[in-house]
Amino acid sequence: MNKIIDIHFIINPIAGSGNTILSESFLEFFFPRKRYKIKVKPSQYKGNSILLTQRSIQEGADIIVACGGDGTVNEVASTLIGSDIPLGIIPIGSGNGLASNLKIPKNIEAAIAAIKTSKIEKIDVGCLNEHYFFSNTGFGFDASVIKYYEASEKRTLLRYLKASIKSFQHYHKQNEVRMTVDGNPEIVNPFLIFISNSNELGYNVSLTPKASLQDGLLDVVVVPQISKLKMMLFGVLVFFNKHSLLKEVNCFQTAKMTISRGHGDYFQSQLDGEFFKIEEKTVQISIKPKSLLVIVL
Repeated sequence: MNKIIDIHFIINPIAGSGNTILSESFLEFFFPRKRYKIKVKPSQYKGNSILLTQRSIQEGADIIVACGGDGTVNEVASTLIGSDIPLGIIPIGSGNGLASNLKIPKNIEAAIAAIKTSKIEKIDVGCLNEHYFFSNTGFGFDASVIKYYEASEKRTLLRYLKASIKSFQHYHKQNEVRMTVDGNPEIVNPFLIFISNSNELGYNVSLTPKASLQDGLLDVVVVPQISKLKMMLFGVLVFFNKHSLLKEVNCFQTAKMTISRGHGDYFQSQLDGEFFKIEEKTVQISIKPKSLLVIVL
């Protein structure tokens, strides 16, 4: 007799448009009771998906599916690192960078079909001090964008563009922050320090198009303080994957790096599309090769 597969769905009900069709009755149509046992767990607040995933592990789930954007995926995946339970993803968020890199379709029925196929691979995981990231982390402009983006009522591309414009307007008004990367010459108010494990930022935009989830390396983009004109040029070049043509842009790969803060009250960063405030003066960033099981298409 075939074993009944126990699948738990951790759902962010406000992801994307906030009108998800995912429910127990909807999912039972695709996962008949003769072969599957399903459990649906809506998250109620930021961080709740971690607790829900921990309970699902204790309850003996065979597969745990994150239904949301990169923030939800981060919470669920962080809890599964090192376990033998694979992560499934139904991308209903606004950016869905990791899902896109894994070729998981945005169409819900197609994503469900991938889960039922259960093709499993191991991927690398990024570490920032004691925290994990699966798509990317960053300091500077992209962190500022996320801060304004989170303050908006809806997670849409239009709101993201508005957050980008607001960050552009306030970039040269920020308090002075001095950083060093791996002990190199100090950078004052860097425009961008972007560290990526995946090849997509979200919305089909990429700063690291050659990045791989399985090469044991992080792809890094460092841009020092630049004029507003060059900021605009950088933005245009990004959409054509040509930003490395700007002479100020430094791109490299590494398995570990250190970022230190010589001046400023804290690091303003983003972690998988969620604003993240770091009060420590030094940030250690590294990679954990192939430490997460994921279901891919």
